[in-house]
Order: sequence, then C-alpha cells, then structure tokens
Amino acid sequence: MYALFLKRILDLVIATIAFALLFPFFLIIAFILLITNNGKPFFFHPRPGKNGIIFKVIKFKSMNDKKDEHGQFLDFHLRVTKFGNFIRKYSLDEIPQLINVIKGDMSLIGPRPLLVQYLPLYSKTQAKRHNIRPGITGWAQVNGRNAISWGKKFELDVWYVNNISFLLDIKILFMTLKKVLISEGVNESENLNSSAFDGSN
Repeated sequence: MYALFLKRILDLVIATIAFALLFPFFLIIAFILLITNNGKPFFFHPRPGKNGIIFKVIKFKSMNDKKDEHGQFLDFHLRVTKFGNFIRKYSLDEIPQLINVIKGDMSLIGPRPLLVQYLPLYSKTQAKRHNIRPGITGWAQVNGRNAISWGKKFELDVWYVNNISFLLDIKILFMTLKKVLISEGVNESENLNSSAFDGSN
C-alpha cells in the first residue's frame, strides 16, 4: 500500500512544500549562476527512471563548459566553479530536482538516477533498481555513497527496492539531513568522485 500509493502522495506533498520554502534560495542561486555560467543556471541531463523510461534530471549547473585545445571538455574537477563547489558541498545543487519529484519523474527517496549508458550493463538483479522511481537521496547515499564499490551500491539499491516502507524512508530522510548538515556530501556527483561503471566494478 505504501509503495504503490502513499509514497507518491507524500512525495508530492513534501516536495511541493519544500520547494515553496526553498524558493527564495532557488531564485538567488539561479540568479548567481545566470551571471557566472554565461546565462546557464541549470543542468539538464537524460537519466533512466522507473522501468528505464528516460527523463531529464534538473540540477543547478555547478560546472563551466571549458574545453581543451582539441575541443573536448576538461575533466570534471577542472570545470567545477568556486560557487559550484559551494552548492555541491551543501547539496544545494539538488534543489531543482524537487521539480522532478513534483512532475513524477523522481521520488524523494530511491536509487539515484545514473547514466543512460549504464542500462545495458546491469545484471538482472541490479536492474531491479529501476522497478521504482529514482530518488534525490537513497539507501546507498546514506551508507557510503562514493566510498563503496558500484556492486555494493547496487546491492543497497536493490535491498531498498525489496524493503520499501514508511519508517525506512523516514530513517533515510533524517540520515540524509544529518549528512548534509555536517557537509558529508551524500549527493556528490558520481562523475567527480568515482570511476565509471563498466559492468564489472
């Protein structure tokens, strides 16, 4: 009952209230990024959602578009701006994803949406992470995030899918808030802090 109906209702209510409360910060951050990122405050990227359906995740743009002499983007860590580092540190770059939650693309809590090119690399068990909506935060994020292997992350994701409950979501929510407050960075970009998933790691 919770996973099928109540979770979505709570997502919609909580995300709407949270976005309303955070809207002043949303405007301030968007304005600063509009100036510092050449008129591009937002980052849109295709990610697989529930049942592998592709949607565009929305985040504040924390990196510039600088390229090398060959026209290739510089490494991620070389493109993160000072303000980008700040909003990443406090997970403020995640605020626009509340719009994804309100739209129904995402949930507040669930497996993080990863890159589309990973889809054919998952094992049958790992692919179960797409049986539900992806989340802004999740069980893997509060249990090691980038300090653990891809295999362990997927194990935690699938465990969550098989054990969804209201109390578990509340636990993850409070663990996330704690980590954000101490700037532990549960939502730091996988692009910056871990190797790409190749189906074996």
